[in-house]
Amino acid sequence: MLRKVGVSLLAAFGLAAATAHGQTWADKMFNTLDHDFTTVARGADTVYRFEVTNLYKQDMILMGVRSSCGCTSPSIESAPGVPADSVTLKTHEKAYIAARFNTRTHVGQKGATLTVTFGGSYPAEVQLHVHGYIRSDIVFNPGSIEFGEVNEGEPKDQRVQVMYAGRGDWQITDVTNDNDNFEVELQEAERTAGKVTYNLLVRLKPNVPAGFVKDQLTVITNDSRPENQRIPLIVSGHVRPEFSVQPSMLVLGELPPGAHVTRKIVVRGKDPFKIMDVDCGEDCFDFKKDNDEAKKVHFVEVTFKAGEHPAKIETPIRIKTDRENRGASLVASATVIQAPPAPAQPATPAAGGASAKAPAESGAVRTASSP
Repeated sequence: MLRKVGVSLLAAFGLAAATAHGQTWADKMFNTLDHDFTTVARGADTVYRFEVTNLYKQDMILMGVRSSCGCTSPSIESAPGVPADSVTLKTHEKAYIAARFNTRTHVGQKGATLTVTFGGSYPAEVQLHVHGYIRSDIVFNPGSIEFGEVNEGEPKDQRVQVMYAGRGDWQITDVTNDNDNFEVELQEAERTAGKVTYNLLVRLKPNVPAGFVKDQLTVITNDSRPENQRIPLIVSGHVRPEFSVQPSMLVLGELPPGAHVTRKIVVRGKDPFKIMDVDCGEDCFDFKKDNDEAKKVHFVEVTFKAGEHPAKIETPIRIKTDRENRGASLVASATVIQAPPAPAQPATPAAGGASAKAPAESGAVRTASSP
């Protein structure tokens, strides 16, 4: 019996050592193992994504994630905002563990341990930690500024109510905004005994470039405790480009010195537009517009002339339209290769000997001259 107990203990210690060893290599795949949400308002949309990168030659499989507390809901994401049951990561590929702080159902100081499970040939568990303070006296409605899908050049407004219950002299003293793409307006809407309501308007400027918008405003209050004076408010959206270009990457391939190649690109807009100019940073490109009419689809001829020396060319092509400060762009690339060697010269005939035969020219008939 003692012998069996001893063997069982050794096996348990060996398993614990193996798990600890596995923990070390798996920990290294995360950008961080801890996140502090700081102080947030009740109802605020509060999410943090832990980045996971496969640093190893072998495939790694994210199998699942669980939370020790209902205050945080975790999930696996193959890309930001794209949930997945599991993800197989090849070398250098990334995935995310999203931790959502449940500010609508919990208040006060909260924290959770998230246990991430790896499966396949390399099983392991990694523990992540999140914590923060959810204020019960401040409520955001809605919990974030979400612009959704916005067309490029289109202004968009969103409003949030900030409601407070407590001190009669409570105030929002400022809303900090480090992003030039937003304009913020704050107005006190109501103040009664111990209750204050503010209306916060956030405007997306029309000159915001196409792409995803993700940032944070900070609501600053006159709370006595410094850690409670700054409350984050998430801002997000997607600005869709007014123009699209096909192909988005113009690959011209390999050319010998002095060679020419011409390709066409297609520029599309949601409404009729004019192409005013096309340029790039290289003088080896020429551009030809189809015409000067306003229409939804334009064709542009791009001609590249290879230089005299081997080189790799990669340059942005900018398409200027009649829309103020709005256009389209793509990247063109080409490689000028080494010129092929010249054909060998015929041997010089000896004096008085027969003349050597010259190589025949392609498509030509040679006629002997009269003596």
